Amino acid sequence: MITAAVLLIGDELLSGRTQDLNLNYIAKRLVEHGIVLQECRMIPDVESMIIETVKTLSARNTYVFTTGGIGSTHDDITQASIAKVFGKPLITHPDALKLLEEYYGPQLNEARKRMACAAEGAILHARMVFQIKNVFVMAGIPKVMQEMFESILPTLKHDEPIQSVSVKAYVFENDIADELAALQASIPDVAIGSYPFDEDGKVKGVCLVARSRDATKLAAVKEQLQALVEEKIKITNK
Repeated sequence: MITAAVLLIGDELLSGRTQDLNLNYIAKRLVEHGIVLQECRMIPDVESMIIETVKTLSARNTYVFTTGGIGSTHDDITQASIAKVFGKPLITHPDALKLLEEYYGPQLNEARKRMACAAEGAILHARMVFQIKNVFVMAGIPKVMQEMFESILPTLKHDEPIQSVSVKAYVFENDIADELAALQASIPDVAIGSYPFDEDGKVKGVCLVARSRDATKLAAVKEQLQALVEEKIKITNK
C-alpha cells in the first residue's frame, strides 16, 4: 500500500487567521491516484516541532507533503528545519537560484534568494518543489501549492484508484450502528463510514459510504447497504 502524510506548517493556521484549503485538495488528488492518506498534522513555525514531526511522518509513510514556511521572511524556517531532519547543511540550490534569476531579473534581492535554499542533495522538481528523501516541500498559498502538487503527482508511485459508493438513508445513525458494524466485520477489505446529514437545520438521516479499489465488491456492498436501510425503515414504521 502506498501511503502519504500531509504536514501543514504555519502559525497563521493555528491562530485561525488563515483557513487551510490545501489538505482537501491534496486528499482528493491522492485518492484519485490510489495513494492512501494516512494522517495530517498542523503545527506552528517552530523548528523543534517541524523536525520531530517530519521524522515521525517520514519514517512511517511512503510520502510526506509539507505546505508553508518556505518564503523569504524571518519565520520561513521549513527548509532549514527539514535539512536538519536528514543531517544535511542548508545550501543555495544552484538550479533554483537560476530559476529565480530568470523570473525576478533585477528585482531579485537577498530575501528572494532565500527561496532557493534547501538541504544539500535535495532534488529540484518543476514549480520549485524540493524533494528530500521521501519529503516534498511546497508553498502554503493554495493556488501555488496546487500548481506545485500537480507538477510532482506524475512522479509518484500510483495504485488503483480508491472508489466509493453511497446510500442516503432517512434513519438515525444510532438506529443502524449495530447492523453496520456487523456488515463491516464481514467485509474487512471494504471501508464503510456513516455520516449524518441535516436538512432545514435538523438532522434527518445518515449517508452510508463504502470505499474500495474493487468496483465489483463495491457494487455488492451498495446492494447490501440498500437492503439494510430498507429493512430498518420497515421495522421503524411498524
